[in-house]
Amino acid sequence: MGRTKKVGVTGKFGARYGLRIRRRYLEVEAQKTKICPYCKKKQLKRVAAGIWECKKCKTKFAGGAYTPKYVSQVK
Repeated sequence: MGRTKKVGVTGKFGARYGLRIRRRYLEVEAQKTKICPYCKKKQLKRVAAGIWECKKCKTKFAGGAYTPKYVSQVK
């Protein structure tokens, strides 16, 4: 496992799944810390595809599937 400098966390997949999918996965995994747009804390967690919840302020909102891009209130 000495070749992780170029491939990063996608090295666990080896030669499987294709380069494009592994690059997309790398982009999503590179943004580990998600910041809540309401309280500005790093306590954001993905509940489901497109639904995000802040552990600190207990706010739920809809956003992007893998990154919280678009913010609109969900109750």
